[in-house]
Amino acid sequence: MEQTLAPGLYIVATPIGNLGDITLRAIDTLKGCDVVACEDTRVTGKLMNHLGSRKKLVRYDDHASDDVRERLLEMMRSQPVALVSDAGTPLISDPGYRLVRDARERGIAVTSMPGPNAAVVAMTLSGLPNDRFLFAGFLPNKAKAREETLQELASLRATLIFYETAPRLDASLSAIAAVLPGREVSVAREITKKFEECRTGDPLEIAQHYAQNPPKGEIVLLVAPPGDEGRATLDEVDIDALLRAELALAKPSQAAGKVAKATGLDRKELYARAMELK
Repeated sequence: MEQTLAPGLYIVATPIGNLGDITLRAIDTLKGCDVVACEDTRVTGKLMNHLGSRKKLVRYDDHASDDVRERLLEMMRSQPVALVSDAGTPLISDPGYRLVRDARERGIAVTSMPGPNAAVVAMTLSGLPNDRFLFAGFLPNKAKAREETLQELASLRATLIFYETAPRLDASLSAIAAVLPGREVSVAREITKKFEECRTGDPLEIAQHYAQNPPKGEIVLLVAPPGDEGRATLDEVDIDALLRAELALAKPSQAAGKVAKATGLDRKELYARAMELK
């Protein structure tokens, strides 16, 4: 028997792979809601069929119009509406925050229930420090923007967590090796599924492995924080290689500044070496 829920918005986490990970509370809520807002009605339709429940599904993703959001908000005033993503916890690199924000502003009750989350599961699998971590979504597609994002996060003393796709994995690992030299990385994929895998080590070595064994499925990419002293040493990285790479695109002073920011090494010393290489 489906439970009676009060009108409002219910944020429901769904499995990221193994359907057995859905919580009893999530099942009761999905069965008790009148409407389910979802990224892809086909994906959520399969889950609802698995649960033996047929509900009205409304597509709500990054491309949803304001009219769709308004219609959902109006529904919430008189009936329970669930919000789900294709997998995992909604609003974590998924659409939905505008819907939650508008519901709260209008005095509509919002309830969120815990459940599967790929970033957190990957963090527990990786073996990397977990006292502090930052989830940063997807790295940019463009090489320059990807490098700038990594440089921005370089000095943060926390494990970095990114979502990634198989076709972009090699470029991201190469960028991490260049901008964050000496850092360990972890690649977690197929989480909770039959072929679950988590590899931790040098980014270039892991990239070489996946060049020979192309990965499938969605990926979580983690980067270890800086060492205890928070800076690299000349023994840990090839400074000349980093400087040459930057000198191909920038003046010696700019190249020295970028490498200094990425490694923590003295900018004046790096500038002197950049002038020699130039």
